[in-house]
Amino acid sequence: MIFATLLEPGIFKSALVAYAHYLCIFLCFSALMYERLRLKVDLNRGEAISIILADIVYGLAGLMIILTGILRVRYFGQGAEFYTQNPLFWLKVGAYIAVGLLSLYPTISYILWAIPLSKNNLPNLSPDLVSRFRLIINIELLGFSLIPLLATFMARGIGL
Repeated sequence: MIFATLLEPGIFKSALVAYAHYLCIFLCFSALMYERLRLKVDLNRGEAISIILADIVYGLAGLMIILTGILRVRYFGQGAEFYTQNPLFWLKVGAYIAVGLLSLYPTISYILWAIPLSKNNLPNLSPDLVSRFRLIINIELLGFSLIPLLATFMARGIGL
C-alpha cells in the first residue's frame, strides 16, 4: 500500500521536492555553523579554503531553497493562494531575504580571500572582523531557525 501510493507520480514528485527543500535548509544551517565554528584570527590556508567552500555550499543550498520553495508554492503545496494570503508566509520570505542580505558581507569577504590565497598569502583577519562575522552568522542562524517555525505555524493554518 505504501509503495503503491509512493509510485503515484504527483505524490513522489511532491515528496522529492519537499525533501530537497528540507535538505537544503539543513545544508544552509550546517554550512553556517561550520563557518561560525571555524572562524578565528589566525586561519591557516586549509581552514580559509574550507570556510570558502562552506560558504559556496551555503550559497548553493540557499538558491535551492528558493527554487524548491517556489516549486512547492506553485505545484506541490496547498496552492499559491494559501501561501500568499498568509502574513506568516511574507514574514518567512522576509526573514529569508534578510538572512540572504546579511550573508553578502561575509561572502564578499571570502571571495576577496581568494586573491591572497592564490599567492600563498593568508587572509588578514582582525579580532574585530572575526567578531563581526560571528555576530552576522549568529543572526543568520537565528533567522534560519525561525523560518521552519513560521512554516510549521503556516501548515497548521495560523495566520489565515
